[in-house]
Amino acid sequence: MGLQHRKDDIAVLTKFKLSRSEGEECNGPETISTAGSEIPSSSEGLSSTETTLLIPEHQGIDKRHQSKDSIFFRDGVRRIDFVLSYVDDLNKEWEKKLERRKEFESNLQKAGLELETEDKKESEDGKIFFVKIHAPWEVLITYAEVLNIKVPIRENDIPSTVENPLDCVLFPLRLPEKVMHPEPDYFTAPFSKDKQELYLINDESTFFSPSMRNRIVNYILTRCPYGTEEGKKKFGIKRLLNNGTYTAAYPLHDCQYWKKASDPNCDSERYTLYMEWARFLRFYKEQPLDLIRKYYGEKIGIYFAWLGFYTEMLFLAAVVGLICFLYGLFTMDENMSSKEICDPSIGGEIIMCPLCDRDCEYWRLNTTCESSQYSHLFDNVATLFFAIFMGIWVTLFLEFWKRRQARLKYEWDLVDFEEEQQQLQLRPEYEAKCTQKKRNPVTQEMEPYLPLTSQAVRFCVSGATVLFWVSLIIASMIAVIVYRLAVYAAFASLMENTQTLQPISGLLTPQLATSVTASCLNFVIIMILNFFYERIAIWITDMEIPRTHMEYENRLTMKMFLFQFVNYYSSCFYVAFFKGKFVGYPGAYTYMFNRWRNEECDPAGCLIELTTQLTIVMAGKQIWGNIQEAIVPWICNWWGRRKARNNPENLYSRWEQDHDLQIFGALGLFYEYLEMVIQFGFITLFVASFPLAPLLALMNNILEIRVDSWKLTTQYRRPVAAKAHSIGVWQEILNGMAILSVVTNAFIVAFTSDMIPRLVYYYAYSENEDSPMSGYINNSLSVFQISDFPERNEPKENPENFVICRYRDYRYPPDHEKKYLHTMQFWHILAAKLAFIIIMEHVVFIVKFFVAWMIPDVPADVKAKIKREKYLTQKILHEYELEKLKERLCQGDKGATEKEFIATEGRMELSRAM
Repeated sequence: MGLQHRKDDIAVLTKFKLSRSEGEECNGPETISTAGSEIPSSSEGLSSTETTLLIPEHQGIDKRHQSKDSIFFRDGVRRIDFVLSYVDDLNKEWEKKLERRKEFESNLQKAGLELETEDKKESEDGKIFFVKIHAPWEVLITYAEVLNIKVPIRENDIPSTVENPLDCVLFPLRLPEKVMHPEPDYFTAPFSKDKQELYLINDESTFFSPSMRNRIVNYILTRCPYGTEEGKKKFGIKRLLNNGTYTAAYPLHDCQYWKKASDPNCDSERYTLYMEWARFLRFYKEQPLDLIRKYYGEKIGIYFAWLGFYTEMLFLAAVVGLICFLYGLFTMDENMSSKEICDPSIGGEIIMCPLCDRDCEYWRLNTTCESSQYSHLFDNVATLFFAIFMGIWVTLFLEFWKRRQARLKYEWDLVDFEEEQQQLQLRPEYEAKCTQKKRNPVTQEMEPYLPLTSQAVRFCVSGATVLFWVSLIIASMIAVIVYRLAVYAAFASLMENTQTLQPISGLLTPQLATSVTASCLNFVIIMILNFFYERIAIWITDMEIPRTHMEYENRLTMKMFLFQFVNYYSSCFYVAFFKGKFVGYPGAYTYMFNRWRNEECDPAGCLIELTTQLTIVMAGKQIWGNIQEAIVPWICNWWGRRKARNNPENLYSRWEQDHDLQIFGALGLFYEYLEMVIQFGFITLFVASFPLAPLLALMNNILEIRVDSWKLTTQYRRPVAAKAHSIGVWQEILNGMAILSVVTNAFIVAFTSDMIPRLVYYYAYSENEDSPMSGYINNSLSVFQISDFPERNEPKENPENFVICRYRDYRYPPDHEKKYLHTMQFWHILAAKLAFIIIMEHVVFIVKFFVAWMIPDVPADVKAKIKREKYLTQKILHEYELEKLKERLCQGDKGATEKEFIATEGRMELSRAM
């Protein structure tokens, strides 16, 4: 399992002596050898290092009455580290499940764990058995060594960093010191059973935190065997949960979240987290990251650290975006384009060509007056500035997060965290499903493996499934486009012929009505496809049988992100880069499937439609996500506890209370990261079209932090603690999106907004020096002679006998020798757009890479602290070894020990010199 090569470094688990009277029933053999037991080998479950325990003598049980709202066994001494539950249903598989449980629990006891069962008669519903598990000291120290857990050896004497001069200003945002730093800062070293006197062990019952204890017990549970079925050795609590042998397996919360525990030995950290972190009224306070890490483990701690840092950085982007929006708002009345459109003598006299074939009528340009004014809110010179700013902001965010992450790695003892200890060990599912074995070239041990042919077949099936679902998204997007094309004519006809809609016809144009309804339809389709694909992605990832935990998470992440990327962003890409770009011109329109005429942009541009699409999808996703995360678990828990909530505390036990909560599964954090990364795409890939997107994201994230903390603290069972020293593969995804965002925003400014055509007109084609932008609207519209309409396109009616109509393009008029061909101005604008894209991309990329180069990934003070801690830790360990050698020197084996003593002193001198 990637750990057996460390056999020389890991002491064999101490064997216990059983003192039992004659005739006393025994739960297992007196001694357990690897060869004679059914404990699997290192590639199948618990290693021999981990399974050489004898069953400890059970302590006497104190039968005195006590409250069941407790985290201890009945004796009030042994802490409950894990709970298993099952229902003793008398179906056809009852005997098989009973046998599995008996074997599994027997093997847990052989591994040194202590069990205590609560009969179903004691449960609230009279149906559920609860098996409480306690890990004694000998088990904890053995697996602490196996899992390379770092423990304190001396209090940290490195002075804290210089106080921030803004501390007095930020004081209202601070939490009490006891909440922010629940434990002193220590120098730490990996635990070793042979050096127990080296560590600061004041109390064996509290030396390992509850999160460490449940992590160790979970490690045993996932590798403990329960027998042989169909010729294969079966093991692991996950399989037993899947086949219904057990209904749940979870560690306990330490108290009720709304009040402290009555037991003085309980820290009531859940209550502290709820009061100081999980309530929305504390939204302006900093997060107690050290306490989160202590209670939930580093993996959840690093998520909340990243989410909090992301939210802090969003504040700057939101302020700048709001300023850009206000600039557009205050300059709306000065916009010459909308003035000309709204002017009855200009826009009112310009007759536009019909927007659909046959059924649509000619219309006057000033009917789009309001929409052209609102488009200026987002399509102005500030758009260019904000697009460039966000390209640099993304780099600053990612670089400063690396620095923050490096500081957390030091503070949380993750600097020397070995990935193979946590992520690269073989998955139990891989070990169970791979029957063939081969020798590991590194460890020289036999390990299970998946044949290449089987891998190829599984990858082909997986790839085909992903491709099918991505194709399904594209097909649904095409269906939405067809909807837009099909209903546009209906909206145009409805708004022209319905008197009740006349008052709002200026604001709610056919283009906007089509865009809004299509965006809502697209959002519904996105949610439906997302619901089904999540389950498909997990199924095909399980089918691939990834070898390690890291492989599993990375494969699932890439599948889900690829799907979500196409699902959420495809409609925005269509509006930004395809809509209105392939329309043709009157008399020679282009058609989709030779039936539906391609959409045109509003005379004021397509940017306002992209803004509409982005707002509906982004806001809709955030609202729906918060409903799913907060309201649904609350309703489920309320329904599950509707009977028990009236029971007195001493009858409604702590394990039953937690059993009634929702499950925070292994993929719980995965969905949280996915949600935030998709949001990150919205505020970076298309931010040039909607400067308020960072502000919406900021408000959502302030709520998101409290919703996530509230549901984790109050609505979910306590997750098993897990280590992580970074956000993993999400960092690479964010880097990729940051680079892509520069390209997409450059194209949005160039091709979706009207900025480049306006600048070209301003500098090259304007004829009015006093008002350079006057005449732009007339210049941007080409002329078409109505008599040139083919029968397919010509409107049924022309009551005012118009002779010409205008359309949005740069083409020669009908009386020119190059009739309806593109003018030179069109090519000048196209060249300017391409030049702008190249210049903007190069400028932003140069600044990005320069900023990334200037900002080191690890702060200088953190580097110094890491070196200092390593030096002092080595010094402490060497001094300890030297003292041990001196003792041995006095006891015997003088010749060999003197050489060892000289070598150790030499090593200390070398360490000091370095």
